[in-house]
Amino acid sequence: MRIACLQAACGATDVRQLLEKLRTAARRAADEGAELLVTPEISIGGYPLQAGNLAQAAGPVDGERCAEVSAIAREFGIGIVHGWPETDGPALYNSARLVEPGGETLAVYRKAHLYGRAERARFTPGEQGVVQASFGGLTLGMLICYDVEFPEAVRAHALAGTDLLVVPTGLMRPWDFVARTLVPARAFESQLYIAYANWTGDNGGLSFCGHTTIAAPDGTTHAVTGDGEDLIVADIDPLVLKRARASTTYLRDRRPELYTT
Repeated sequence: MRIACLQAACGATDVRQLLEKLRTAARRAADEGAELLVTPEISIGGYPLQAGNLAQAAGPVDGERCAEVSAIAREFGIGIVHGWPETDGPALYNSARLVEPGGETLAVYRKAHLYGRAERARFTPGEQGVVQASFGGLTLGMLICYDVEFPEAVRAHALAGTDLLVVPTGLMRPWDFVARTLVPARAFESQLYIAYANWTGDNGGLSFCGHTTIAAPDGTTHAVTGDGEDLIVADIDPLVLKRARASTTYLRDRRPELYTT
């Protein structure tokens, strides 16, 4: 299965602008043969996190904003992973949604590990660690940004059978090493693919570091090398998964009785 990851330039926070950015990326990804487009954290909403932006972008999974993303998926016949502020009763979640090419919702994940005071002041943490769906013949799992920095979260996906872990993110400087070093290490140690889509550029005092990456379980990576807006495309190969899991047997050789409490 071929996938694409969007490295989006921050700056625009108007919903109409962000939806048009998503539409342009979906068209390009589809033209390059991708079956799935992964976009950054809160790709419908944008950064910095401001009350007005969040209110404009917020809504339930069956609301207007998600319907607009579904329409883009249908228009170009491509699956989309997008982020948005999800409302559910009085709660507001930092969520990611997987949409299939026909526009139907396959999965919604709510960020479990909120980072810093700004997120904790605005969002309710999610309570479900492993969210999965079947897509393109693979088991697809979802995390968001800071979640992937917890090895337990990724390992839980590996043990549950996730083949491709999609991670919309908003990684800022000076933590570039997370994308360059930690994400490929997570893919290798847990023997799965990780698609890590980030923002780039400066806005509202925030500086996003880019380094959007698709990391494979055999230690190879595809990554955006520049600081600008870009799209990377890579194939998620079941044979690579099979061979990597046969030769690197971390999951089989685990002794959880020694280090679980």
